[in-house]
Amino acid sequence: MKKSFILIVSFAIVIGLFYTKLSMTLVGIGIIAAFIGTLAGGGGLITIPAMMLVGIPIQTSIATNKFSSGIAALSSIFYLLYHQELRLTSIIKYVAVAISGGICGALLTVSMSEKTMNIIACILLIFALFVTLKNREWTVSSEENDTKHNNRFWQPFLIAAYDGGFGPGSSTFSILYYLRYHYSYIKAVQLTRVLIFGSCTGAFLVFYQTGFIQWEYAIAMAVGSIIGSQLGLLVLPKIPIKAAKILLIVIISLLLIQVTIKII
Repeated sequence: MKKSFILIVSFAIVIGLFYTKLSMTLVGIGIIAAFIGTLAGGGGLITIPAMMLVGIPIQTSIATNKFSSGIAALSSIFYLLYHQELRLTSIIKYVAVAISGGICGALLTVSMSEKTMNIIACILLIFALFVTLKNREWTVSSEENDTKHNNRFWQPFLIAAYDGGFGPGSSTFSILYYLRYHYSYIKAVQLTRVLIFGSCTGAFLVFYQTGFIQWEYAIAMAVGSIIGSQLGLLVLPKIPIKAAKILLIVIISLLLIQVTIKII
């Protein structure tokens, strides 16, 4: 096992051991959610309901989720940079676009009802499921040509805005976006971690001003999310393309069920 991963996990576990039983529960929730979320998105399927089940208010749950997801994505970026799997220039431009989108999305949420956001999410998820099922062939190796994306930053911006303001399926949408432009599944997941870091950072800047952040919860979730995301990145290269596609379809379907229930 790689030294960098061992150090990160060891540090995270040591910090986690100092927390209460509730916080250790959140560490466990963070591990599972970040692991699944890194590979196919849909981590919010676990985090928000789980935090509410242990008695954390919805507003605090959303703010905590943004913080922990952003920290986990940042740890993923360090991992990918260290192993030279991403270029710094690509990270900078996507982070800048995503931070702007995250801020706009969080601000927009204030003036939009939860039901409206659920309806938007339902429509987008149906479209995502259609695209995933229609696309029978996934690229194994990336055709990395960033120049063809230079004029298409509005799509990552919209994904980041959606994630910053609401979130269900945002990682999934991002993975599908990169797959559409002939990136491999592995590269799509890696670039999605960059986008999610930016959107969560932007959203957190807004939510922090609301006073809903409870640092005991936020740090515990962040510890678990770091461990889960690092595990996800280690497993990522070993996942067959067919299995990855099935996982993506399952996550989209579960997200559709979740938002449909909320609408009803």
